[in-house]
Amino acid sequence: MGSTVGVRDIPFPDFFPYLFVVLLALHLYLIYTIYMDNEFQKYKLQLRQSLDLDTKILLTKRRIADAVSKYGESGMYISFSGGKDSTVLLHLVRSLYPSVPAVFADTGLEYPEIREFVSSLNNVTSLRPKMGFRDVLENYGIPVLSKEVSQKLHEIRTTNSDKLRNKRLYGDDKGNGAMPKKWRYMIEAPFKISHNCCNVMKKSPFKKYEKETGRVPFIGTMAQDSTMRKTSYYKTGCNSFETKRPVSMPIAFWMEADIWEYITRFELPYSEIYDKGYERTGCMFCMFGVHLDGQPNRFQRMKQTHPKQWKYCMDVLGLRKVMWYLELPCE
Repeated sequence: MGSTVGVRDIPFPDFFPYLFVVLLALHLYLIYTIYMDNEFQKYKLQLRQSLDLDTKILLTKRRIADAVSKYGESGMYISFSGGKDSTVLLHLVRSLYPSVPAVFADTGLEYPEIREFVSSLNNVTSLRPKMGFRDVLENYGIPVLSKEVSQKLHEIRTTNSDKLRNKRLYGDDKGNGAMPKKWRYMIEAPFKISHNCCNVMKKSPFKKYEKETGRVPFIGTMAQDSTMRKTSYYKTGCNSFETKRPVSMPIAFWMEADIWEYITRFELPYSEIYDKGYERTGCMFCMFGVHLDGQPNRFQRMKQTHPKQWKYCMDVLGLRKVMWYLELPCE
């Protein structure tokens, strides 16, 4: 009978230890390269954010021209919210290409001053969502804290996957993907929570418009707005043409101070909502970031400036109980 040969009996080639060292070195080099690339992207963003306004305008117009060169003037549109950032974007794009249309997502949740300002501009198309905000809250839940936290809370409370739930509670093997511990008490909140509001009310109408027209959007988001937008900028920069949904974000490296300097320099008209003390002008009833507001917060201010809308969101939509649960004042 033949003898059985064990693994220990198999001779390894003489070069095996060297091959192992080489593979390990390549692996470490790859990790180092990825790390350095991330650090370089961070440095590059910081460098561009520190530029003077004239240089930023020049670079931004170059990004705009690159997008039009690829898709054509008839292949672009301006995603317009009526806020200060998209007002500057509108002026920049139309200073080069006057016929590019602006598209406004009319969710019914905008401040009256925003709607009035949008209606004063030419060549603006309004889109309406299929579902109203009240229906979104009933079907999905309330947008609270941030889109990222709301998504994680929603997944923890609704998923059938133990793997996903554990990831959101404790993170993966590297500790990534977990919800911040300070918000864990929100898991037991007596109301639905979701991140889907923006998807239903804004993104879906825009995607439908893009599918029907074939146009690619100019978007006025800035990297400084959130960690998510900063990370996105690291990956693609201003012009993201190779992604599933191509977009151009030509003012992504601007800062808020640049926006106001541009408005002042070019004497741009803007929504008077800013003159009433509001810093953000998205949907009136959105609760993303409300815990970061100073005093008075957006709802306290709303009670003074828009009492009718304040009463509706507190008593009809039920946001009063959400503010109480977050231990935040609302009046």
